[in-house]
Amino acid sequence: MLPVFFNSMNPKNVMTYDEYKKMTIDELKDMNSYELEGIERKHYDYRKINFQRITRIEKHFKPSNELINAIEKIKQPQIWMVITESWCGDSAQNLPIIAKAAELNNNIHLKIILRDENPHIMDMYLINGNRSIPQLIAFDTEGNKLFRWGPRPKTAQELVTKLKTEGLSKEEFTQQLHLWYGRNKGKDFESELAEILLQTPKKYSHLKTTQNTLYKKNY
Repeated sequence: MLPVFFNSMNPKNVMTYDEYKKMTIDELKDMNSYELEGIERKHYDYRKINFQRITRIEKHFKPSNELINAIEKIKQPQIWMVITESWCGDSAQNLPIIAKAAELNNNIHLKIILRDENPHIMDMYLINGNRSIPQLIAFDTEGNKLFRWGPRPKTAQELVTKLKTEGLSKEEFTQQLHLWYGRNKGKDFESELAEILLQTPKKYSHLKTTQNTLYKKNY
């Protein structure tokens, strides 16, 4: 059962990780790739390769001791809300790691929503005015925001910024980005996540009163 604060956000189509993967499989089955054109064809191709990425990462990724130790320190229930889309390449590279981390502690409840079905929620978490995904936002059961991460590891973001500055097209820098993900094997992200989790209790103790005020205004 979802907390009152989460239901009050009126999220559409809230999914578990397994439900999200099933949705992706169903999308691919229901689409006739020969009839698709333009952006629909691109999204089909993205979904197909992203599911392959997810499957590979699930098979090979092993959480580090650093991440395991940070996850084990979570003693109170948390809601981890991920905003994403199945065609998003960054999501395919990072969501399986988020799911693996969530599995390590029963206090973590992972909920996935789609960006385009939930613009009213997405617009609360814009990055430089953009609806960038994936984003992971964690809350306690009262609706206090604990932390926020996304849409990609810092090193990956620095690479994208550099390649854009050099004039590479989206297709070109995206290819380089996924080569980086393949070599990095999730290490930068899990290190970032572990650091965030270890810092959260300290930050949260100072911000709790303010966050409760924001919670009442926003929800």
